[in-house]
Amino acid sequence: MNSGRIVFAQLMELLPRRAFDSAVERYSGGKKLRSFSCMDQLLCMVFAQLTGRSSLRETVSCLRALGARRYHCGIRSTPARNTLAQANERRDFRIFMDTALSMIASARIQLPVDADLRRLNIYAFAIDSTTIDLCLKLFPWAHFRRRKGGIKAHVMIDLRFGIPVFMRVSHAKTGDVSVLDEILFQAGAFYVMDRGYIDYTRFYRIHLAGAFFVTRCKRRMDCRVKKRLPVEADGPIRRDHLIRLRGPKSRTLYPDTLRRIRFIDPETGKCFTFMTNHLTLDARSVALLYRKRWMIELLFKWMKQHLHIKAFFGTTANAVKTQLWIAVLVYVLIHRLKHDHGLAQTPNEIAQILSVMILEKTPVNQAFAGIKLKNGEDENRNQLRLFEF
Repeated sequence: MNSGRIVFAQLMELLPRRAFDSAVERYSGGKKLRSFSCMDQLLCMVFAQLTGRSSLRETVSCLRALGARRYHCGIRSTPARNTLAQANERRDFRIFMDTALSMIASARIQLPVDADLRRLNIYAFAIDSTTIDLCLKLFPWAHFRRRKGGIKAHVMIDLRFGIPVFMRVSHAKTGDVSVLDEILFQAGAFYVMDRGYIDYTRFYRIHLAGAFFVTRCKRRMDCRVKKRLPVEADGPIRRDHLIRLRGPKSRTLYPDTLRRIRFIDPETGKCFTFMTNHLTLDARSVALLYRKRWMIELLFKWMKQHLHIKAFFGTTANAVKTQLWIAVLVYVLIHRLKHDHGLAQTPNEIAQILSVMILEKTPVNQAFAGIKLKNGEDENRNQLRLFEF
């Protein structure tokens, strides 16, 4: 009989326990608790995320069915459904936010840097938001439309590692550009955004902070060309201009020089016009930075498909934020697991495999290596045709 630890326990070893205990003490998470601690709450929620549980009742039923194996997960007792619901609603979500941020800080030191950004030797971040629909009857505080509720998650990811480093949850009606007021911009870093974030007052604040922004230009932007930079005759860069804004308001809000680049995608033939305040970076690199912005769209897609953030285990704003931050924590855990054990699978495949192997007693690297070998054997096997023509 295998006496090793289960996969879930090996995954939980990556949690920053000291940072978690400090956060619990900082926000009085252990006050007036009898048995169900904040760690028990975190383990139950991570178990629900990894195994694809979509409700409190389903999570509690599965934990109860584990029996003695629940002890090996680190969960001391099966919580009642009401106990887990009240914990999500009442315990400060900042406990899990600080834990996730601590783990993100350590992951940014250990995870490998994107090859293109390592070659350019720059720090780059992407900023975007995603709207999560909610039931208006269950979440009346999140009124979005006439018969619809919703919240908006504003996220900034580090493009060098592909993990989020900033998240704010707001009302669904909140404008995307308002999140720029809450970000502390790093001098010398690039911040990539889409057209929804164009605000010359905030862009000038980024410029004064010594940071750089890359975004797409709006159509019919009122400006004058100050200088035409040379471009290759048959290259993807068609225009590279230094411009000054000419509108009655915009030239006052942003009185400095900007750069406008027109780029033709060689693969699709689509035309993109970028705007940045960096006047010397190679135009192809500017286009590459905006292409890297797609990583944040993949993050939103991955989280909605695999981290089950549409079915919330509580109806208060605190419960929603708690589950979102735990989802971010699980996302970073999977990336750390992939890097620390040198797993060949993608994060998507790792999440799917973990959902069925979470209680197996085997070393993680051996479990995933065996699955990779089995897949290779299946691919090399001579497959008979089902239909012959």
